[in-house]
Amino acid sequence: MTEIDHTLDAIGLLCPLPVLKARKRMEPLATGAVLRMLADDPAAIIDVPHFCYEAGHEFLGMEEAEAHQVYLIRKGAR
Repeated sequence: MTEIDHTLDAIGLLCPLPVLKARKRMEPLATGAVLRMLADDPAAIIDVPHFCYEAGHEFLGMEEAEAHQVYLIRKGAR
């Protein structure tokens, strides 16, 4: 099980807000820290992995919850 360092509730936010908020929340985290993001924006399924790739973070995966998705992102070194 992955240890979660911070949680971002982006439920109800539409593209591009979930990714923008994730970017801001990731900035102060130490390299290797894990952010759990909750989102229900259909575009997040594409946007979050793309954001991770572009920003140098590791996309750990996505799980479906009741009415939203849970994304796990490990902060990269850059």
